[in-house]
Amino acid sequence: MAETKAKTPNAAARYEVTKSDLPLHCPMPGSSLWDSHPRVFLPIEDTGEARCPYCGAVYILK
Repeated sequence: MAETKAKTPNAAARYEVTKSDLPLHCPMPGSSLWDSHPRVFLPIEDTGEARCPYCGAVYILK
């Protein structure tokens, strides 16, 4: 039997967000896997970029 790799929740590597998405948290509202890990707020205002410590998703502030 062939082994299939399970897809990691929130597997998109990069998300572009705007100031209207602040305060930023992962997972984002409306995500199909909104409960894939605990909600964590991400500081993005100072650097314009943040990485989720749970799933590794990178957020870029536009």
